[in-house]
Parts: sequence; structure tokens; C-alpha cells
Amino acid sequence: MFAELRSRVVFVTGGGSGIGAGIVDAFLGEGAIVISADLSAPEGLDQIGERSWTVRLDVSDETAVESVLDAVSEAVGTVDVVVTAAGTSTMGFAIETTGSDWDRNLDVNAKGSFLVARGVARRLVSAERNGRIIFISSQAGKNGYRGMTAYVASKHAVLGVTKTMAVELAPHGITVNAICPGIIETPMKHRERIEGGAIRGMTAEEVAAEDRSQVPLGRTGTTQDVAAVALFLASDLASYMTGQGLNVTGGMTMH
Repeated sequence: MFAELRSRVVFVTGGGSGIGAGIVDAFLGEGAIVISADLSAPEGLDQIGERSWTVRLDVSDETAVESVLDAVSEAVGTVDVVVTAAGTSTMGFAIETTGSDWDRNLDVNAKGSFLVARGVARRLVSAERNGRIIFISSQAGKNGYRGMTAYVASKHAVLGVTKTMAVELAPHGITVNAICPGIIETPMKHRERIEGGAIRGMTAEEVAAEDRSQVPLGRTGTTQDVAAVALFLASDLASYMTGQGLNVTGGMTMH
């Protein structure tokens, strides 16, 4: 579908599961060279297919981020597209949110996304190459949700970084956009329903039914729904778009 993505080097954090894994599969399907970075991956940069690589990465570790990006550059060349899908969440009402919960959400979701995007941007600017930076934020970056104070704060931060980097990197031909998924069926969402339901006196099944009832299109999303938008943002069709937060929410969020 997107011939221009063939043989582009794509770096995806959180590529081992959920939204990240769906994005990895989508880019591989377009013939891109894809590096899946995940905390659960084995140590080292390993080639596992003709165009597929894996690497272990804690995105909140600045030294590790730089080391991994150096290894990727040496093995496959400059990264053309980066998608920051690594993320975490904790459930708890604001007055019960701990400092460690706050730090974990901000470290992974906000700082981790920034560190990876900054590292790729530095290398693109140095090489005088155009590129695409795609953050995975959330509709929680545009709204407030009970029981998710730290997560909501971290995703709002991602959108702020998106807008600022878009302005700064535009002269270099690098676009910076964010995807704001709604309720996407992933292992993390399943855990959130269990933990979020517990603090609200609901079962996970009741929370899932509530989720579906809030979506105008009548269903929750899939990782493929999000991956399709990532492909678009990486393609030439999106060359005049930067600084945007695109909703993939089935109509649940419309601003």
C-alpha cells in the first residue's frame, strides 16, 4: 500500500506486545526494516528475520537509549521512522496515587518517549535526512479519567513534547505527530480493567461493557486500527502534517 516505506528503517519501542507489536507487524508488512525495542526482549541487538530485529531497551534509561540507537545505526543505518509505543499505567484515585506511581508513569511514558525521539532526531539532523517521529499518546492526553491521574499527566506531557519538537524540527524536514488511541484491546487494557474495576467496585467484565457503551462506533479498537494510522503518518501522504494529535477512538474523543 505504501511503497515508499519499503526498506525504510523503523524503530518501534514497546514492540513486544499490544499496540507496539501491531505497529511492528504493519511496517514489516510494508517491507520496512523494523527494530522492535522492548524491555522483555533478550539482551543485545538480534536479527530474527530478513527485515526484523529485536533489542532489549528500558526507554527511561538515557544511557541505554543512546547505546541502542548507536548499535542500530551501525547495524542497519540511520532510523527513518520512530514510533514510541512503550508505555505503562497504574490505577488509583488522585488522593491515593503514590510518588513512585507518578514517577513510573512519567519516566516511561513521557521521559522515555522523549529520550528515544530526541536520540533519533539528533541522528537525523546530523545526517541531514528527513524523517518521521510518531509518538503514541492517548485520548487520556486530551481528557481526564478517574483512577488514572499519573497516566493522564504523562500522556498530556507527550502531546506537549509533540508540539514543541514539531516546531523545532520542521526546518530539518522532520515531522512530529502523535496518535491518541482510545480503548484498544491489549493485555495492558485487560489489566487496567481488573485493577480499575477493583477500586470502583466493578468486575472487569462490567468495565469492558462500560467501555463499549462510550464508543459511538459501538466497538473498542484493535492494534491494527492504531497501526494503520502509524503507517499513514510515516508515508508521503502525511508530508504536510506535523504537530498533530490524531484520535483513533471510534468517536469517543472528538477534539
